Order: sequence, then structure tokens, then C-alpha cells
Amino acid sequence: MSDPAKTRRHAERVRELVASLVREIKDPRLGMVTITDARITGDLREATVYYTVLGDPTEQAATAAALESAKGMLRTRVGHALGLRHSPSLAFVLDNVLDHAKEIDDLLAEARSRDEEVQRLAAGKQYAGDPDPYKSEDEDEEEDAERVGAREDLG
Repeated sequence: MSDPAKTRRHAERVRELVASLVREIKDPRLGMVTITDARITGDLREATVYYTVLGDPTEQAATAAALESAKGMLRTRVGHALGLRHSPSLAFVLDNVLDHAKEIDDLLAEARSRDEEVQRLAAGKQYAGDPDPYKSEDEDEEEDAERVGAREDLG
């Protein structure tokens, strides 16, 4: 097992290398691709590269096929640049950041609409308990006086 800091450095280096090497791929199926992240296993043998593609699902599928066909060349170049005994195998995973961001925005908008509905329903309503649930100093003094009187009666 490798040092976690070393693993992170290698993962970052893999991301940088693949991002620069993707520009050299001459495959016409390759779309507007951005390498967003890379993760590498502790033994430095397998790297997962996350990418996004600008375009519709057909362009995403074409880019995935282009990256898959260029995987051997990318692995060789990354292995030489890293200088490791074994070149890490590369796996490409589509990172749907935009889809996740849209989903989060939709959930936030839904939460805002629920909050507005709760505010509308709560308008003009009153709390079930006392308006001031905390004891005031006057009440504390009265209770103390009652306790002292009760002790005097007992004693």
C-alpha cells in the first residue's frame, strides 16, 4: 500500500497528463471533453479518469468510444511520464456535473416553494403556549417568597 499523499500526487499528475494528451487525439468522434478528476488505487495500478463532454448524449457516447480506443496510447504515455514500474490501467467515467447541478437546483427550488407555502399557512397563527414561555424576574421572586413562607410554616 502506498502513502496517501503520494497517491494523491500521482492522481493529480494523471489528471494533468490525460488532460494534455486528450488534445493530441485525432479521433473525429472526440467532442469538447474536459478532464475533471482522476483517482488512483493505493497500489498505483488502476486509475479512474472522470470527464465531462459538452453536447447531447450521442456526442457523449461518441466521445466515450474515442477515449476507449485511445486508452492504450494514453496509458503508455502516462506510464512513461509517471516513471512507475507498472503503468496504471485507465478507466474513463463520464462525470455528469451539469446533470447533478440541475438536480440540486430543482431540489432547492422545490424546498423554497415548500418554505413559502409554510410561511403562507403560518401567517396570522399563534403559538399554542404562552406568548412568553420564559419566567420573568418578578415571577422568580414571587416563587422564592412562597418557598420561604412554606419553610417557615414547616419549621
